[in-house]
Amino acid sequence: MSDTVSGDDEVARIAAEPSGRGAAFFDLDKTLMQGSSGFQFARAVREAGMITRRQLVSDAMANIRFRLRGAGDEEAEALRIRIATSLEGVRVRDLERLGVRAMQRILPRLYPKMLTIAYTHQDAGRPVYIVTAAAQGMAEVLGRVMTFDGALGSALGEIEEGVYTGRPTGAFLYGGAKAVAIQQLAAKEGFDLSACYAYSDSISDAPMLRAVGHPVVVNPDSDLEQLARVEGWEVLRLDRLGQKLTIAGILTGAIAVSGAVGAVLKLTHTTIHIEFPRLGRQR
Repeated sequence: MSDTVSGDDEVARIAAEPSGRGAAFFDLDKTLMQGSSGFQFARAVREAGMITRRQLVSDAMANIRFRLRGAGDEEAEALRIRIATSLEGVRVRDLERLGVRAMQRILPRLYPKMLTIAYTHQDAGRPVYIVTAAAQGMAEVLGRVMTFDGALGSALGEIEEGVYTGRPTGAFLYGGAKAVAIQQLAAKEGFDLSACYAYSDSISDAPMLRAVGHPVVVNPDSDLEQLARVEGWEVLRLDRLGQKLTIAGILTGAIAVSGAVGAVLKLTHTTIHIEFPRLGRQR
């Protein structure tokens, strides 16, 4: 049986645990923050006039489906390729400049209790890291703002002379790739994985949770909640910042507004990484 605890209970427990050579790894979307960081970046991209409203809604719906049903290796690779090709011709600097707008949206959506948990780990001697499928650059900036010890994120694509070529390169940190990244970091830094913690909301992060000695699921999706019961993993419940939408509600709302951006703004609890869709085609 899994053990359901509050944020305060988790803080007290980890403060009492000896640190050993452990670290703590945090998924970003719906774990450290409400909703999707990629969606907030996509909104910033839309505000900058780099994509249309129709594109924003279309990519939001595609990524909702991706989130709800998960993805195998082939689907994850197809998404990685789509992300890279959508950036062809985009200057790295132009994308980086959108980070300020995105951070203005992301920071108010952080769960204060999760930050307290992360800082308690640090005070107990455990380094803390973001581990996310979102872009490495955004993960690093957010990690610095939150005073984390590091961040592991995805490569967006190949860069030549400051411009994205449209060719994929590097790792896309989804599913098992997160576990591999954690294991590689642990080997490099000398962390004892049995003394490490990992936090996530999604069944796609089961490999990351299984890679450490102390897996904790946070406001889990139904599949992860079921797995947590089977494995006896701790379940951490946080107060929701808004009403959780059902799948039916998502689809009905999206159809009713006929693709208006207003519908997308209601979907932040269920969207995942909308990784800068088709930026190079709106000039």
